[in-house]
Amino acid sequence: MGVTQTHLFTEEQNEIAQLAKAIAHPARIAILQHLIKTKSCINGDLVLEIGLAQATISQHLRELKEAGLIQGTIEGTRVNYCINPEKWNGLKSLFEEFFQTYADCCGPAC
Repeated sequence: MGVTQTHLFTEEQNEIAQLAKAIAHPARIAILQHLIKTKSCINGDLVLEIGLAQATISQHLRELKEAGLIQGTIEGTRVNYCINPEKWNGLKSLFEEFFQTYADCCGPAC
């Protein structure tokens, strides 16, 4: 969707879509799961854990960081990544609210 079309939607709709896009890749899900399991991780550890090239892992980390889902701290020449708890809890709340709006009903009797 072009940048000019986002004005047609609410701020919440745009935020849900942006966050959904950020997690819409199996490598990013694997990265998030690893970070949740280990509490934090160095980029090189992710390469070993997930099995993708360093550049590919870096690209996925960049996407997750731009969405605010992860944060990194510099430790010497390395960056240590972890889940951004504020944004993570916001994502959880947004998706819970979104999914709770569904009423189990499809058909003319609704």
